[in-house]
Amino acid sequence: MNRVETPQSRCLAGVARCDVTPVVGTFHRMWGAATHNRSTGVHRPLTATVLYLQCLSGDDHPPKVLIALDHCLLWPKEMNQLLDSISAATGLGREALIVFFSHTHGAGLMGLERKNLPGGDLIAPYLNELAIKIGGLVQESTRRSVPASIVYGQGKCSLAQNRDYLDSERGHYVCGYNPNGLTDDTVMVGRVTSDTDSLIATFVNYACHPTTLAWENTQISPDYIGAMREVIEGATNAPCLFIQGASGDIGPKHGFVGDVSVADRNGRELGYAALAALESLPSAGEDFKYVGPVISGATLGIWKYLPEPVERASQHSRWIERRDIAQLKYRSELPSRADLEQEELQHRAEEQEAIAKGDAEEIRNAHAMVERTTRRLIRFAPLPPGESYPYPVIAWRIGDAVWLALDGEHYNILQRTLRARFPKVPLIIGTIANGSTVWYLPESTSYGLGLYEEEVSVLAQGCLEAVIDAATNVIQKLIEA
Repeated sequence: MNRVETPQSRCLAGVARCDVTPVVGTFHRMWGAATHNRSTGVHRPLTATVLYLQCLSGDDHPPKVLIALDHCLLWPKEMNQLLDSISAATGLGREALIVFFSHTHGAGLMGLERKNLPGGDLIAPYLNELAIKIGGLVQESTRRSVPASIVYGQGKCSLAQNRDYLDSERGHYVCGYNPNGLTDDTVMVGRVTSDTDSLIATFVNYACHPTTLAWENTQISPDYIGAMREVIEGATNAPCLFIQGASGDIGPKHGFVGDVSVADRNGRELGYAALAALESLPSAGEDFKYVGPVISGATLGIWKYLPEPVERASQHSRWIERRDIAQLKYRSELPSRADLEQEELQHRAEEQEAIAKGDAEEIRNAHAMVERTTRRLIRFAPLPPGESYPYPVIAWRIGDAVWLALDGEHYNILQRTLRARFPKVPLIIGTIANGSTVWYLPESTSYGLGLYEEEVSVLAQGCLEAVIDAATNVIQKLIEA
C-alpha cells in the first residue's frame, strides 16, 4: 500500500446557532432524588446548532437538517409539535429534520404534563419559542449553504465508562461506574470547510451519558458538552455540533454530582481528545502518498499529502439514503396503563406520608418512584398497538461516510459491533434522534439482572441485536450501491 485515502464527503453545507437557555426559575427538577423544582441559575447556556446538508446535484434528494439541541429529550407529544412547527415554518418535510439531543440531564425535562408544578407554567411558552428559534436557524443555515467538503477522523477518549455496576454487598445492580465493563472510547470527528477553505463547522460524535450533574445541581447546564464546545470553538472559531452516540450503558467515570466544575473538567477531557483528532486531519481533496526514498544517515521513506485521483474525488458527492423498518417485539410483561396509574397513586401516597413524617430520605425516595412511574405512563401512551414496534433505521451515505439516526438509548455494543463490521467506513452514529420512543435497548445478556435500563425498556430481549442486524444490512446496501 503506497496511499492512505482520506475519508470525505462533498455537499452543500451551512450552519447557524442560537442560545436556547430557558429563563431562570423554569421547572428544572428532573432527577427523582432532587429536592428543588425551579432552576436557580445558569452554569453554561444551552444552544441549538443547525447543520444543513444538501446533495450537490440539486433537488434529487431532500436535505438533511441536523439540529444539535442541548436538552435531554422531548416526549413524543412535544417532539411531534416541535417537528410540525419547524416543518411548517421552513416548508421542509419532517423526514428532512433530525434533532440530535445532547441528552444533558441538567437542562430540565420540558414536559407539558409538569405545567402545574412550580415553574411549569413557563414550559409551554418556552417550547413555542424554541420552535420559532430553530425554524429560523434552519432558514438561516439554508441561506448560508455553499459547496463544501467534510473530512472525517477518529480519536480516543477515556471519559466514558461502563455504568452497569454490581453492588455485591447489597446483591443488586446500580447505575454507576463499573471499572470492569466494556465501552467504546471512539471519538468520531468531522471538519466542514467551504471550497474557499473557510471553516464552516466541526462535529463530535461520542457516546457518554451527560450525567456529570445530577440531583444536587440546580443550575441550567449542557453538562460536559458546554466545556467541550468551548475548547474546540476556541481553537477553530467555528460552531461545533455534538452528536450523542450509543450511550445506554455508558457515563462519565466521575458523575452524579452537583459541582459544575466536574462537568467542565469532563468536557475539557473530551474537547482536547476531539481537538487532537481534528488537528490531525489533512485538507480536503488530499490523500497521504508514499513518494519514495531519500538517502540520508538511514534510507528514509517519504510520505506527502498530495491531491487525490480525479476518479476518487468524483465519488465524494454520492448521496444515497435508506429508511428501513425493523419489527421489534414488545416485552410480554409490560404493565397495563391501569396498573401504572395504580402504582403512581401508591407512590404519591407514600410521598405524602414521608412529607408528613418529615423524613428527607423517605421523601426523596418516594418522589423518585413517582417520577419513574410518571415517565413510564407518558412513554407507554403513544406506543402503537400490537405485539411489535415498527422501529425506523434511518441512514444515508455522503461520499465515503455513512450517517445513522436512531431512536432510543442503545447499549454501546451497537456501535462497537457496527464499527468492527465496517472498519474502513466512517460511521456517524447518532442516537436519541428525534427522541426516545422505545427508551433503552439493552443487549441480550443484560436482561434478567435487575438493571434499570431493562426495567424501563418497552422492548423484549434480543431487540438491540435485531437493530444491529438491521443497521448492518442498511450500511451494507449503502456501501455497495
